[in-house]
Amino acid sequence: MTRTTVPDRPVSSVPGSAEDAGTDATVMNGGPSVELRRNRGARALALVCVLGGVLLLVYPSDGALLRTIIAGGAVALGVVALVSALRPFRFGIGAEGLTIRRPGLRRMIRWAEVDVVVLDEPPRRDGYPKSPRLLLVPAPGVPIEPVTARHPLDGRPAIELLVLDQVREQPEQVSAALTRYAGDRFVDLPALRRAAFADPDLPVGLRGYQMDRVDRLIRRGQDALVSGDAPTRQAARGEIERASAAGLPIAQRGYHTLQTDTVLDALVAALAESQPTDRETAT
Repeated sequence: MTRTTVPDRPVSSVPGSAEDAGTDATVMNGGPSVELRRNRGARALALVCVLGGVLLLVYPSDGALLRTIIAGGAVALGVVALVSALRPFRFGIGAEGLTIRRPGLRRMIRWAEVDVVVLDEPPRRDGYPKSPRLLLVPAPGVPIEPVTARHPLDGRPAIELLVLDQVREQPEQVSAALTRYAGDRFVDLPALRRAAFADPDLPVGLRGYQMDRVDRLIRRGQDALVSGDAPTRQAARGEIERASAAGLPIAQRGYHTLQTDTVLDALVAALAESQPTDRETAT
């Protein structure tokens, strides 16, 4: 079984912080591990919902029933979010493996138990990027439950370890830490996709191509290029050509048609290249 070869590169330092009250973890630059720090944004939003709902309940006005329903919903939503934000959290990346403490998974996962850790970025939604996530595929014979995801390229069962909007560190910082400690077990899939075919910056306007459809086709082509597998590239090329020939769906707000056609033509050309590739399958 092969793994993606990630070129050697300097590891950027993860910003450090002294441990203090309200800090979930300490980042130790140059130390034996790196601790990711929980994002406090969800906690603040939960408090706003609770306080807003309470204020609506305290100050009476006309339309009391509707006001009470809205206030009760805001308080309930805020309490649920606050309870979730206050649950214990730890995500450590070190020489021995990953130390994780979150709902549904509380244990240390040693590198020997890991086949691959993938940094993935879900396809855009309505033209807006979604937060990257970390997926783990266990080594053969290692039972790690629950299975909550699939490897983006080959579909193997995986565990969603973390959505990166839950922590303060940037994806580049998390990638640097995993590159240092996980070695060739770590795959930075967004970086490989961009190296295979750069993410296009398509303009958005009225009466353009449906954005989700275009983004899925581009992602399909990028993943086929990253796979390094000729039949996979051929299948992706055929799918894009058929979609273009049939005519992509038009939306009230979508990607500029002419520039999108140019990008898809370039992607088809990249998939059609017959010369050998040095990309290895990210498995």
